[in-house]
Amino acid sequence: MALASRLPILGWRAKLAAWRARRADERGTTIPVRDWIHVGSAKPARLAGFDQALVWVVVGLLALGMVMVYSASVALPDSPKFENYRSTHFLLRHAIQIGLAVLAALVLVQVPVAFWEKAAPYLFVAALVLLVLVLLPFIGKVVNNSRRWIPLGVMNFQPSELAKLAMAMYAASYMTRKMDVKENFFRAVWPMAVALGFTGVLLLREPDMGAFMVVALISMGILFLGGVNGKMFFASGLMLVGAFVAVIASSPEKRMRIFAYLDPWDPEYALGKAYQLTHSLIAFGRGEIFGQGLGSSVEKLHYLPEAHTDFLLAVIGEELGFVGVAAVIVAFFWLTRRIFHIGRQSIALDRVFAGLYAQGIGIWFGGQAFINMGVNLGVLPTKGLTLPLMSYGGSAIVMNLVALAIVVRIDVENRQMMRGGRP
Repeated sequence: MALASRLPILGWRAKLAAWRARRADERGTTIPVRDWIHVGSAKPARLAGFDQALVWVVVGLLALGMVMVYSASVALPDSPKFENYRSTHFLLRHAIQIGLAVLAALVLVQVPVAFWEKAAPYLFVAALVLLVLVLLPFIGKVVNNSRRWIPLGVMNFQPSELAKLAMAMYAASYMTRKMDVKENFFRAVWPMAVALGFTGVLLLREPDMGAFMVVALISMGILFLGGVNGKMFFASGLMLVGAFVAVIASSPEKRMRIFAYLDPWDPEYALGKAYQLTHSLIAFGRGEIFGQGLGSSVEKLHYLPEAHTDFLLAVIGEELGFVGVAAVIVAFFWLTRRIFHIGRQSIALDRVFAGLYAQGIGIWFGGQAFINMGVNLGVLPTKGLTLPLMSYGGSAIVMNLVALAIVVRIDVENRQMMRGGRP
């Protein structure tokens, strides 16, 4: 009786599998679709409208980030620099910024991916215009000797965050349009090199070398994934590394950062360029396996500068220990892998722009998280990059969720196509 009751379900599954096979044969490819159907279950199959696991991981990172931003900033009003602030100042602003970001994501997830493919060049030009405007003395706001922000009242907007999103879109659009010339260096790579070079000059004028590294990583990654000849790619990579070396060699401050990174405990650097790094390492050391407990960090008490932004992971390490840091690392690894999976699925469905864009966002989140974690742990020199989705920073949070909203939209359209519909 049990087998007889399952025959209609098995027959329905067989018909669906046959239809998928016919569709793949017609396209001449094998489509690596997700397996939503569990053959060993008698329950009817249910197709989810979007990647719920991805959304919940993002929500979890946002929630943990909000808790840790409050923990890292609650004692700041004790400092003369923040004496007019309340203990909840950064928490409330961070919550408002997350609210604005969620609202923007809910609106933009409704926009078809085809619109972004057409708008990519214009969005890139808009990002360049904003990068120029932020350098103007009467527009850009200077914080810690860097002119990176445009005051908007509710928050300070950072054009470099938009530049990351715009570069991912522009590079994906460019490679989609230039598929037929990707074996010719000057026709395929040179225009992208000019766009990246111009963007880099503007970012280094702020200066914001960390953002330039992320933008370069996104563009080079999409070029490679788009199928640019391997020799050309490595030649371009060597040229980019040479450019970074030249920038560091020409700046005494950046050279000092490198020397401080190589020997942070040297008395010459421990109270100077390596001050943040040494206190970050002390925080991780105090955390041990399970941490000192939520809210029990000592380093956040005016020892570790920018604890609620660039060095949030150090506070996590001190309060939640190795377990907390490992959980954050695993979450970002899973998130990056999931985004890449959505990108590969799009390319398998002949949606090249959507696939390359999604993979570019995966490079952005994975690369920036890796750099931030490396800086906190002393593996990389200090760059001034925040931890995506978690660190305090309004424009960063907004652009992070906007980028992920478009990835979710790509996943929704992929699922619609795999069900026989149109995106």
